[in-house]
Amino acid sequence: MTSLSDYRVLVAPGLHSSGAEHWQTRWENRYPNFQRVEQDDWAQPELLRWSQRMTEVLLESDQPTLIVAHSFGCLTTMHAASRGHFDLAGALLVAPADPEKFGVDHLLRDARLPCPSIVIGSTNDPWMAGDRAAYWADIWGSDFISAGALGHINSESNLGDWEQGLQQLQKLLERAQADYN
Repeated sequence: MTSLSDYRVLVAPGLHSSGAEHWQTRWENRYPNFQRVEQDDWAQPELLRWSQRMTEVLLESDQPTLIVAHSFGCLTTMHAASRGHFDLAGALLVAPADPEKFGVDHLLRDARLPCPSIVIGSTNDPWMAGDRAAYWADIWGSDFISAGALGHINSESNLGDWEQGLQQLQKLLERAQADYN
């Protein structure tokens, strides 16, 4: 990917983090400068606590930041990033968990990012149906892309390095660069 080195890339996993075969972990292995936002307890998705940790990591650098989030990490990203003043260049929000399933929809209804963002949903995602992902993308002011029937777009989806996701990250990077120039 061209010019990715000009950005800090934060990886925000969901519940139970992302295992060795998850595309997020594979991207981190492929791009060693990617930084995972570590949570204290991956088994307890608590939006306010996870959001506070994301805020702490965002404040560690003034370098323009791209966020690559998955599942509950998408909710964490939306909550933290829409409430602070960070140098965010873009966010790729993949297979977001349904805020209503976690009882946090009221905290995310007014969330907006100050940067380009893309929500990628799946038509057969057990954590949020594709039409619900499109609904939340609209609320958040994000572009929406349906990835088809990929389940939760995780390691069980057998995506390997998930080249289609990397293509969307490249598009997000190009949009971010256009906004900065």
